[in-house]
Amino acid sequence: MIAANGLRWLLTLMFAAPVLYGLWRLVRTATGLTGRVGHVLHAAMGVLMIAMAWPWGMDLAVVPQVVLFTAGALWFVAASLIRPGERSRTGAVKAAWPHVLMMGAMAWMVAAMGTSGAMAGHGGGTGHGGHEGHAAAGSGLASMSLTGMGPSVASALLAVALTAIGLVWLAQAFDLARVQAPSPAGGPAPDGADTTAALDPACHAVMALGMAVMFALFA
Repeated sequence: MIAANGLRWLLTLMFAAPVLYGLWRLVRTATGLTGRVGHVLHAAMGVLMIAMAWPWGMDLAVVPQVVLFTAGALWFVAASLIRPGERSRTGAVKAAWPHVLMMGAMAWMVAAMGTSGAMAGHGGGTGHGGHEGHAAAGSGLASMSLTGMGPSVASALLAVALTAIGLVWLAQAFDLARVQAPSPAGGPAPDGADTTAALDPACHAVMALGMAVMFALFA
C-alpha cells in the first residue's frame, strides 16, 4: 500500500490508462484472439496494481493473483512461439519477453509480499491480506516493504529493468507518433493511416514505469 496520498492517486491514474486502453482494444473487431488475451491480462494487471496502492487491495487473495500472472507469463511465451503472426519466431519472442517479464514480476511481487506478510505475523498463510508486509523504514511513501535482503535486492533490480523497458516503449511511441501521416488541412487522416499505432507502446510504457515506481518503493 502507498502511504502518500498524492502518489497513490498518481499511480492510480497511470495504471487506469492501460486498463482503459486494454478494454478498448478488447472490444475492437480488428483485435485478434492473441491480442485480446494479451490486453485482458494487461488490464487485469493494471487493476490489481491499482488495488495494491490502496488499503482495500490488501484484502485480496494472494494465490489467485500468482496463478493468474504466472499463467499470463506462460501465455506470452507460448503465443510468441505458436502464433508469431507476421514476425519470425525469433522476432516474436523478442517482442514478447518484456510482457513475460512484467507478468512474472507481478506474480513474484504478490508472492513476495504474501511471504513478507506471513513472516511479519499478518496471517499471510490464509491467502488474504498477504500484501501487508511490514512497516517501511525508508521514505514513508510506502506503508510496507519486503522483508529480507534478497527480496529487496530483487525488487530494486526489477525496478531498474522495468524502467529500462518503459523508456524503450516510450521511445517507440514517440517514433510512431512522428511517422504517422498527418491529417491534411485538419481533415481526416488518409485511408490506411493508423492514427492509434503509438497508443500501444505508450500504454505499455506507462504500465512498466508505474510498476517500476512500485517496485522501487517496496525494495
